[in-house]
Amino acid sequence: MLPFAMLAGGLLLLALLAFVSLTQGLSHISVATAFDALIAPKDTPDHRVIHGVRLPRTAMALLSGAALAVAGALMQSVTRNPLASETTLGINAGAFLVVAVGTVFWPGLLHQYAFLFAVAGGAGAALLVFGMGGGRKGTPIRIALAGMIVTLVLSSVTSALLLLFEQSTQGLFLWGSGSLNQNDWSGVRFAWPWVAGGLAAVLLAVRHLDLLAFGEETAQSLGHRVAGTRMFAMAAGIVLACVSVSIVGPIGFIGLLAPHIVKLSGMTRHAWLLPLSAIWGAVILLGADTIARGFTTSAVGELPAGAVTAFIGAPWIIWLALRVSRHAASASGAESRASMQIALFARRMPYPLLVLTFAALLILVSLAALMSGTMHLSAEQVVSTLLGKGTPLHEKVLIDLRLPRLLTAAAVGIALAASGSLMQSAVRNPLADPQIVGVSSGAGVGAMLLLIAFPALPSGWVPVGAFAGGLAAAAIVYAAAWRRGLSPTVLTLVGIAVAASGSALINILVVYAKLTLAPALAWLAGSTYARSWTELGQTLPFILALLPLAWWLGRRVDLLSFHDESATGLGLPVRRTRLLVALLAVLLASVAVAAVGAVGFIGLLAPHAARMLAGSNHRRMLLLSSLIGAVLLVGADWIGRIVLSPREIPSGIVVALIGAPYLVFLMFRSGAGKG
Repeated sequence: MLPFAMLAGGLLLLALLAFVSLTQGLSHISVATAFDALIAPKDTPDHRVIHGVRLPRTAMALLSGAALAVAGALMQSVTRNPLASETTLGINAGAFLVVAVGTVFWPGLLHQYAFLFAVAGGAGAALLVFGMGGGRKGTPIRIALAGMIVTLVLSSVTSALLLLFEQSTQGLFLWGSGSLNQNDWSGVRFAWPWVAGGLAAVLLAVRHLDLLAFGEETAQSLGHRVAGTRMFAMAAGIVLACVSVSIVGPIGFIGLLAPHIVKLSGMTRHAWLLPLSAIWGAVILLGADTIARGFTTSAVGELPAGAVTAFIGAPWIIWLALRVSRHAASASGAESRASMQIALFARRMPYPLLVLTFAALLILVSLAALMSGTMHLSAEQVVSTLLGKGTPLHEKVLIDLRLPRLLTAAAVGIALAASGSLMQSAVRNPLADPQIVGVSSGAGVGAMLLLIAFPALPSGWVPVGAFAGGLAAAAIVYAAAWRRGLSPTVLTLVGIAVAASGSALINILVVYAKLTLAPALAWLAGSTYARSWTELGQTLPFILALLPLAWWLGRRVDLLSFHDESATGLGLPVRRTRLLVALLAVLLASVAVAAVGAVGFIGLLAPHAARMLAGSNHRRMLLLSSLIGAVLLVGADWIGRIVLSPREIPSGIVVALIGAPYLVFLMFRSGAGKG
């Protein structure tokens, strides 16, 4: 009886939402007119709008929602991972990147074969995530982290393309947030055979898919070819997801939400799971589009439906994190503890020499940054000007322009590295950083809300908004994880949910406030462009006040690396300490975001490199990681200024591109060790 209730309820909601969507838009069309257009169409302006614009949009929402939901259900079945979806496996980010590349370099080919571009990107990203996450043996937390890292890296490359080729990529920002806007039936005509054919093909394989739930050994003992079924189902899932992406852009979390809504009713057999997921996926996407269009005005324009689905999907991911943690906390916790210690190998250099080496490297990179620019200065001219013996022109260029920018980059790099060190210790996971666990996006939302709501406020108030946003994000993460004893698994998964929701809200704010695209993208990626003594003066006091606290917590942070029971036995109040350490990490990350925007990966790369070189002693690692963080951001700022001079690449994008190979190596190495 329940399957039929789910079916009837879904179809009823779908019909209601579809009819409501026909009445929404910039031009008001009454319910009676919409009904008349469906029953007895006439050649009137309102009827032409309904049949030429609104019906295709509604049909596209149904097809995309169904395709994404079925894709998510297939991926969860194949991987036996409840967190698998087109979003968490990086498929959306990969497809978006390759479509952006096609837009820039092969626009003619892209126009004809957008679907193939999307499939190539989605499949490549999924393979990368699986390899980094340990393949079939990877835990849900590990796969989710690998997907988040791949998504961040690919998104950084995409942002670089959007910034560097702004003219040829106009319109991709809204499309990249997931827009259902349709001007004719061409998208629907392309999508429906793929979606209908894909759903029919997987429905023919439901018996084989059901056997996967029993495990590989049991299925093989029953004579089932597990590898073939897995390959077919995953390929079908990627194709279905990429059909949607190629037309409406990457829309997140439909493939995660819809299958779980169906599974909550007890429907786990694929004969029911797949069609019901398709119906409820269409309901979710059409509902999100209805909400988005409710905020549409002629002044603001249209909010992307994909941003709405990501925003409303966060509570579901939090619920899933709590649910998954019941089964996976012990395993992934052990993995986290082991991972925190993988760096204790072969210290080839004494610690004082390490510190001196990176201090010298920071000086060299800083000197190169001060020398480089539209006006090249020699090393002698730089030193002479810093000593007060330079010409007025050199003083203007160096003291007023380059030096405050360099010092801001160094200070922010130190803050992010220290924040990452603290965050990894609090979450007890070496792959956590302020961006991955949601703090950076929360701080970004807070800063943007303050600027939009109070545009007349002095810029000195921006850190206050960033603090508030970062603290709010951290409060959500820790409140959700409190009932699980602040489990590292739950903290990380909930952080991923909050990060996704914050990023979606930032996209909504960019569209709603009609921010100029290039500056908005640069700030979202993290940019040190045009930072002056004013920004440095607003940033540096906070960092100088917080760093001694991070040093003072050294022994307590070291104890957090042990099992909770062991740390408690040594007299450490684990929950309170974890909260204090995380709060300090949030404050440092918020200062950094307020100063230069959402720079990612430094909080991940610098502490991990320091741990590999100097061990896990917190105070040693804090000093070394701070130096590495400063080198990374100062170096990224320098590279971003000279590679395509006179144009600039935001330093946050450069950091992501520099760090990507290291992260991929790290994840593959760690996954191979567990295999």
